[in-house]
Amino acid sequence: MLGNIIKKELKELLTLPTLILTISIAFMYAIIGQSIGKAVHETPQKVIIGIVNLDGGSFGELVEHVLKKYANVIYIGKSEEEGLRMLKEKSGVALIAIPEGFTQNILSGRQGELEIVWIMRGTGIADLISTGKVQGVLGMINSEIAKKLMERYGVKDPEIVLNPFTQKASTILKERRLNLSPAQIGEKMSSQTTLTSIVIMMLILGAGGSVISSMGLEKENKTLETLLTLPIKRSHIVVGKIVAASIVGFIMAVIYMVGFSFYLKGLVPSYPTSGIESDIGLNLQLKDYALFGISLFVTLLAGISLSMMLGLFAENYKSSQMLSFPIVGLATFSMLLTMFKDFDTLPAGLKIVAFLIPFTHPMIALRLLMFGRIQLVVWGIVYVSVITGVIIFIITKIFNSDRLITGRKRRRATS
Repeated sequence: MLGNIIKKELKELLTLPTLILTISIAFMYAIIGQSIGKAVHETPQKVIIGIVNLDGGSFGELVEHVLKKYANVIYIGKSEEEGLRMLKEKSGVALIAIPEGFTQNILSGRQGELEIVWIMRGTGIADLISTGKVQGVLGMINSEIAKKLMERYGVKDPEIVLNPFTQKASTILKERRLNLSPAQIGEKMSSQTTLTSIVIMMLILGAGGSVISSMGLEKENKTLETLLTLPIKRSHIVVGKIVAASIVGFIMAVIYMVGFSFYLKGLVPSYPTSGIESDIGLNLQLKDYALFGISLFVTLLAGISLSMMLGLFAENYKSSQMLSFPIVGLATFSMLLTMFKDFDTLPAGLKIVAFLIPFTHPMIALRLLMFGRIQLVVWGIVYVSVITGVIIFIITKIFNSDRLITGRKRRRATS
């Protein structure tokens, strides 16, 4: 009978519209991420600019030389209008004007001034990439002019004056000294933990929302009353619903993980991280993945059990939608907290709150396992398992009351 209950729940939860909607959302995220990544990669290596040189001095020529070297110059002349016209036709980024007296001002001890007319076609992130590249070229011009000035005043090695030191970074992280910068470590950690937090949140919301909605529909259609009249153990009904919702949750998790992986690949720039795992011991062993899987499984059971308990209080499908907000709030809070803060650096009060929320544990499990914090992961699994057992016990008690059907306590008869 338990198998039949699981099949029944799977048919109700894993419907064709649900699958189509889930796949569509994941596909949409994948398309967005890949589109942004493609736009970034398709940005020309050399930005398209124009030059209006009215100076004629040595530093004006130097500016022109540097721009030709690091940018794609499609116009060099005296007319700003002509330069802007060509830039608009060729999707240029900026027109850089070197005014008359530019060289003379610098040689006289005054700052020179370059006039830049930007051509913006949008305000999105991808639209601003070329702007940053032009700023980089302007920084090179600044350095080249500084070198020439130092040579003019007898400085033997201008490069040492401009860059008097280099950086050899090392980082102390959790009592370990690593020959890496925080940016390198953070990029590697975030690439593994960000996707995990997002997928776990989506998994809990998807599976939990399905359970709550299913309970509301069953009450509205009176199918739950019919199910309770059958010679089936109430515990089998509870287990069947939880197992079916877990299966649906894992299917949704796989679909979302594929979509979000493409989304994040397009959004997050790839930094060279080869060898970083071995340098700081971030390689996870089979036992680590097993612990993470157990943590994820018991957390999913906790989320589904909590959703099922909330769904028991629904009177119909409409009222069940409001009951999902506690799950949404807790899952979103855990996701944002684990994405932006390390568990070890949280204030004591917030650390306790985070630990008490079951959804937090698989989100921090990978990060803890990377640094050998197995004990905390195990304690998290034990805690979430106990919470799940308590919730299932409460559900079983509620199954034996009128609250399961009406959403209200049984009222005592008054004489």
